[in-house]
Order: sequence, then C-alpha cells, then structure tokens
Amino acid sequence: MVLAFTYVLLVLLIALGIPLTVNLQRRATAELETRALIQAQGIAAAIGAENLSPRRQGDLLDIVDQAAIQVDGRVVVVDVRGRLMADSDRAATIGERFDTPGRPEIRSALEGTPESVIRFSADEGRDIMVTAVPIRDESRLLGAIRITSSVQQVRDNVRRVTFGLIAIGGAGLAAGLLIAFGLAGSLSRPLTRLAAAARRLGTGDLSARAGEVKGASEIEQLAHSFDEMADRLERTVQAQREFVANASHQLRTPLTGMKLRLEAALADASDAELRRDLEAADHEVDRLAEIVDRLLLMAKEIEEGQPTHVDVADAVARALGRWDERARLVETSLRSSGTGGEAQGNPADVDQILDNLLDNAIAYAPGEVTIESGRADGRVFVAVQDRGPGIPADEIERVTERFYRGRRAPTGGSGLGLAIARQLAEKWGGELRIDSPEGGGTRVEVRLRPAG
Repeated sequence: MVLAFTYVLLVLLIALGIPLTVNLQRRATAELETRALIQAQGIAAAIGAENLSPRRQGDLLDIVDQAAIQVDGRVVVVDVRGRLMADSDRAATIGERFDTPGRPEIRSALEGTPESVIRFSADEGRDIMVTAVPIRDESRLLGAIRITSSVQQVRDNVRRVTFGLIAIGGAGLAAGLLIAFGLAGSLSRPLTRLAAAARRLGTGDLSARAGEVKGASEIEQLAHSFDEMADRLERTVQAQREFVANASHQLRTPLTGMKLRLEAALADASDAELRRDLEAADHEVDRLAEIVDRLLLMAKEIEEGQPTHVDVADAVARALGRWDERARLVETSLRSSGTGGEAQGNPADVDQILDNLLDNAIAYAPGEVTIESGRADGRVFVAVQDRGPGIPADEIERVTERFYRGRRAPTGGSGLGLAIARQLAEKWGGELRIDSPEGGGTRVEVRLRPAG
C-alpha cells in the first residue's frame, strides 16, 4: 500500500513538475526577449538619424558603449546596406559587411522586422540572446542595431526555481510518505492481528480470538464477527468432541461385558458350529472396540504449545519393527528407502500416522509395501506405497472422510484410518496427499514442516 502511494505521489510530482518547469523556462525566455526588444528599440530611438552621420562617429560610439553597459552585452550598429558603423567590443572593422548569412536577424531588421532569438554562438561557445531592430527616421529606414547578451543569468534563475520546486516536491513526498505510513499502519495492524488469529484458528487453536481491534468501523465489525464465528465454532467442536467421547465411554462398558460373556461361552462351547459363530461375534466385538478407541483418539483435544521435533527415519524404523510380524503373516514384504529428516511434530503422532497408513496398505494390498521418506519442496515427507488395485479417481477426495469406505475396501475396517492420519498431519501444519494411478497401486504421502 505504501509503495503504491509512493508511486502515485511520484507520478503526480513528475506530471506537475515537468510542465511547470517547461512553462517557467518559456516564460523566462519570453520575458528576456521582450526586455531585449524594448532595450534595443530604446537605444535605436536614442541614436536617431543625426548620430548616423560619419561626422558624428564619436557620439555614436559613446552611445553604443553606454548601451552595452546598460544591457550587459555587445551593441552593434549597421547602416542601411548592412555595413558596420559602431561596435561596443571593437571586434570588427568599421565599414565591413555585417549582415552575413550567419546573422539573419540583421537582414530581418534591415527589412523592417524586429527579431529576437536565442542561438548558439560558435565564437563565444555558448547560447546567446540576439536582438535586432531597425533604426528609423519617421518612415525612412536608416539602419539597424543588434544587441547580443548572455542568457546564463536567466537559466540560472530558472535552475534555482527548478531546484526549489524539487525541494518542495521532495518535502511533499516525504510528508506524504509519513502520512501513508501512518494510514497503512492504522489499517494493517488490525488486519495483521485478524490474520494471525485466523491462522491460529486454522491450525486448530480454538481459543484464538482477534480481541478488541481499533480501526475503521468496518474492520472493527469484521473482528467482532470473526470472534463470534470462533465462539460458535469452538462450542460446536467442543460439543462434538464431548458427544463422541461420552458415546465412546458409554459403549466401552457393554462392549466389555459382551467380550467377557463371549469368552466365557467360547471356553464352554464344544460344538464346532457354535464355536465358529461365537468366534465371529468375538471378532465383531473387537472391531467395535477398535472403532471406539479410534473415535476417542479423534475426539481428544489437540494440545497447544511449541511443536517438538521428530526424526522421520527413526519413526520409519519403529514402524517396520511393529508391523514386520503382521506383514509376514499375510505374505507381505515391507521395505524402506530415503533419507528421512527432522520434522515438526511429536513421535507419538508420527507413529500413529504410519500405523494407520501401513494398516490400510497391508489390509488392502498385500504383497509388497514400501515406506519412503525424505525432503521435497521444503517439506519433510513420509509415504507408504502399495501395489494393490488402487483407489478409483472419484473416491480419492472422500477416502479421508470419517467412516467412508470405498467400493474396493475389505471387510472389517472402520473407515477412520486415513481420517486420523490427515487430522494428525494437519495438527502440525502438514498435509496428506493420495496418488492412485489407473494402473494400480496407491501412494499415500504425508508432508510435515521441517524442524528449526
């Protein structure tokens, strides 16, 4: 905002300053030409016809010398044929032709037209003001007078005024920048505070609030609306967590009772068919207990505080140790590759992520499962790759939803594994990605912020 305001001020200063300077230069030049013409006409009137007589040569030189002092320049008088009659600088010979092509203003004056121009003088090596007017005796043309003077003083004056304008413009720019910084600060501070609160809320800190924000009425209203939204969100999430936690706890007691009764019945059952039915029921009770445990995990309050660090390579090694035996039972080989890395998070959460990903991979696609870890795009990643049938493209966006089970999902799952993995990744500012090409195989990758 401040940068844009600076650009606008600069454009305005340039847009106003350049025409003003050009106009000032033109006005100063026009005034100089007008003054030179008036001075030349006054000198021409003072000379008159009587002083152009050869017998009055001395008087003519006196008038020319005094005029040169008055105009601070050179004064030259020529007769009607363009021959030199007097020169205040005594630089030319009396009687020589002075209306040469290099002095067109003299020819113009001898034709009856006054002329005043600024042009470069090769003799003096600078620009000069050249003014020539006719000398008349009533209606009769007697000759011409030519005045040359420096324009440096006028240009110095214009330069001083220009520098003054630049100084004023610079002061105005500085004042404008100070005002802009003040306005930008008054606008950006409450917005920055709102953005920080929104980021905290987005990372799971449900206590994040903008608080009392001072600023424009619209910003104050926005902060108030944000806090109201955060209050409603916190109440909703808290109610959801309490409901899930309470329901899960309430389910634990009957499930425990059912488990004990089934185990007792299994111990006494001798009929093979009855044992199969009891074992199936016992398995379903175990599955329900697992769902309850996962619901409790998802309902658990996310702890706040500075993230700890976790070595992803160590987490992969621990996961291989935990899952190697189960993988062998279903004829699945586990292997790992990559360099790992230090990530933000805690070991328990990363272990849970890997457990959920490996549980899915082994259940959905037994055969070969690879755990890869390393760094990519400034993040630390860990990925589980299987060679199973893959996930249909229309289901990839939904498989991380709670309790969602795809068409190719095996029986017995809870539909919570990927949802929990995604929630734990997002808890530490990470993300979960799924890639499942049409040829088969699924890669589930979790990217976490690097430590430090």
